Amino acid sequence: MRYMMIIHHDDEALANAPQQELWAEYAAFNQALQKAGEGFSGGERLAPAKGGTVVRTRAGKTDVLDGPYADTREQLAGYFFIDVPTIEEAVEWANRCPSSKYGAVEIRPIVEQGRR
Repeated sequence: MRYMMIIHHDDEALANAPQQELWAEYAAFNQALQKAGEGFSGGERLAPAKGGTVVRTRAGKTDVLDGPYADTREQLAGYFFIDVPTIEEAVEWANRCPSSKYGAVEIRPIVEQGRR
């Protein structure tokens, strides 16, 4: 089953993390994903939430809000796609992700279009 691992960071906790160690862990994690083979794809890191823009349209009116919208310390920071047989294996990969120490990794199944 295909899953998306959605990374949520506490920007302050991440900024205070030992940077050299963090990026070395990420390099090892990305290498492990590559070795896992087909169905595992690297992810993308997003710019901090303060640089984001939220657009909402309600009753024909467009509202634009700059910066993080969610009233939470953890903000969307990036993602990975994985393909594993069980949710337990997806949890194992999320646990290996260095970001699990500085925020949360949400696992969501991918809805396969055209498959039943």
